[in-house]
Amino acid sequence: MGITKKVKDQLIKLVLGKATVPRGLFELHQYFRHNEPISFHSEKGQDGRIITISNNFQHGSIVTSGSNFEELDKNIKDAILTSFEIPSSYAKEAGIEKVGANQEAYALA
Repeated sequence: MGITKKVKDQLIKLVLGKATVPRGLFELHQYFRHNEPISFHSEKGQDGRIITISNNFQHGSIVTSGSNFEELDKNIKDAILTSFEIPSSYAKEAGIEKVGANQEAYALA
């Protein structure tokens, strides 16, 4: 994530104030209240990057990639936030974490 996006997201959070949260955060919580965790299928791309695609997201597909599993985890969480139009500065408030026996699904903590 670029420095410009980080600064922009922090400015949005500062302008809106701590008492105000994006509507997407409410929608994210509603989604996980009514649906199962979002699971992903990963495979190695030709360039060595790991590509992952959601299996059961109710609003289409979430597709992202990473050069290693740590970067992939971060990018999956950011892609979920993006699909609900939530600035990345609200990642902590969203509370998205890996769940399940194989840690291949994401839900709210």
